[in-house]
Amino acid sequence: MLAKTLLSLGLWLQFAAGHNTPKEGPHPSDSEGDLLFLLDSSGSVSYYEFSRVKEFIWDLIRPFTFGPNDVQTSIIHISTTPTMEFPFDRYLSSGTVQQAIRDTQQLMGDTNTGKALSYAKEKFFSDEAGARPDVPKVLVWVTDGFSTDDISEPMQLLKDMGVTVFIVSTGRGNYLELSAAASQPPEKHLHFVDVDDLPIITKELRDAILDAIQANRLRAMDITSSSFRLMWPKLLSQETGYYTLEYVPIDDPARKRTKQVSGAHTNLMLSNLAPETTYQVALIPESNVHYIPPQTTRVTTLAEEISPAQVLISESKPHSFHVSWAPTPDSVIGYQILYGPLPGDSVKLLEVDSKRNSTVVENLAPNTTYLVTVTAIYKSGKEKSLSAKACTQEEGSKVRRLRFENMGPNTLKASWDSADGKVLGYRVRCRRQTGPSSLISVSPQIHSVLLADLVSGTTNKVCVKPMYKNQPGKGLCRMVHMQPATEAQGYKHRQRA
Repeated sequence: MLAKTLLSLGLWLQFAAGHNTPKEGPHPSDSEGDLLFLLDSSGSVSYYEFSRVKEFIWDLIRPFTFGPNDVQTSIIHISTTPTMEFPFDRYLSSGTVQQAIRDTQQLMGDTNTGKALSYAKEKFFSDEAGARPDVPKVLVWVTDGFSTDDISEPMQLLKDMGVTVFIVSTGRGNYLELSAAASQPPEKHLHFVDVDDLPIITKELRDAILDAIQANRLRAMDITSSSFRLMWPKLLSQETGYYTLEYVPIDDPARKRTKQVSGAHTNLMLSNLAPETTYQVALIPESNVHYIPPQTTRVTTLAEEISPAQVLISESKPHSFHVSWAPTPDSVIGYQILYGPLPGDSVKLLEVDSKRNSTVVENLAPNTTYLVTVTAIYKSGKEKSLSAKACTQEEGSKVRRLRFENMGPNTLKASWDSADGKVLGYRVRCRRQTGPSSLISVSPQIHSVLLADLVSGTTNKVCVKPMYKNQPGKGLCRMVHMQPATEAQGYKHRQRA
């Protein structure tokens, strides 16, 4: 709330002082494209968070012009089974689209994002869903950072087919996973923001979407320090001609390059480019039917990536943990990983190939804090290092024998055997199929809790995790089904699987 107030105050002061307003981005009426929102509708999202995300989407598309020759939009729910809220061509005015968003209801269920992405790929290119064959495609995935299945393969398939992917994470999420999933560069296509601060990114995201769906023009996407992908509208066919692409650094005309591609193409990846260089690009349709004017654009590659920019520790165990880093630019010839316990001066070295961005550090002492330093060795001889702390788990730091006892039509007793080591307490999380999730913390002497307000006939996920001084131990999760109300009458206390 404070951030939004300061932002509004800053804009008002700028206007009152007579300052020039910022340069406007693309105008919505000049744009044409299919815009799909992938909306986390699972039980891991609270009703409040779901409502705030709907408000964000409503505000994001408010200025758009909708219609068969303008923008079309649709929503797919992430749940146990992906569901399309409405097809692209159902609502073709701003008012009807906004009302449809207001009427959208949360489905609950599991967070099967991978399934939803595969479903989105199918609907993005189907007449049944109202999608158009020759317009830009944009996916906006709003997530709390949690997924129960793999997203990497279906997301890559979408991007390979020319879909521009924006990701808005309202939870912690995994930076490496999400930055790989979003279109490049991630600083333009990936946003981490608290659900209450979503309005702060609205204009920036809207301008980026509009830039991606500008109609009938040559444009660049997936820009890196050494490559970018060119996209253009379908101007030819295999039978009517071919395209000539010319690209040249504006400050070095002698380095002009030319490529020819079939008339069936609408995109091409250009690689082996110089970093921080502006290229003049021309698309020349060579038609054997009629003259089609060339299209031009200018694209500036990014500065050379500096690695590592981020080091993450995961999959911690008593004697090992996983170290990952990003990015992995071509100018790096290898990585060195130095690690040693804190406090102490004992250090060991691992060497990793330049194409890898992770490794497992093994043969460690349990319940110990380590300092890990990842150093990139560049072809030029330069080095860049970044450090992070990592903690190994206690031996046997896992809850055992999680079980349930029916205490009534809407209440369960969850019990477990204690974990090994110096446990500081336990955290019990219940993800309800219907209703908000709950988190209960108990002392190390307590090995059971009552879970109330469980709706009859629903399946709920219960996880118990031991807490240690350095970090949490490994949790144990089980699914538990509540009897339907008709079966629950005259219940007896009994063990539930």
